[in-house]
Amino acid sequence: MFQRRILCGIQPSNVPHIGNYLGAIKKWIDLQNSGDNLIVMLADLHAVTIPREPDALRKSTLETAASLIACGIDPKRSIIYRQSDLHHHTQLSWLLGTLTTVQKVGHIPTYKV
Repeated sequence: MFQRRILCGIQPSNVPHIGNYLGAIKKWIDLQNSGDNLIVMLADLHAVTIPREPDALRKSTLETAASLIACGIDPKRSIIYRQSDLHHHTQLSWLLGTLTTVQKVGHIPTYKV
């Protein structure tokens, strides 16, 4: 049997709340504890879609990481990383954005304007 690798992410807009815990974090902990290879992305680049002070975003990113660890995400068993630290993510997003035209997206059945 092979070990599954699961990527999940959370936007560090604010400190995670009970809804985050019940809706996602608890499931991530279960996946981690079942032996899956869990990778948690702190999606700080997604958080800049709303104007924020850089210091406030840095602070909430650290608070989100601390909250995940406090909830049970074990950094010795899972990977927790900040999205902006992985420049390949931004490069891939740019490349895909140049290849994906509005016309192509319009053919996707689940896309809504």
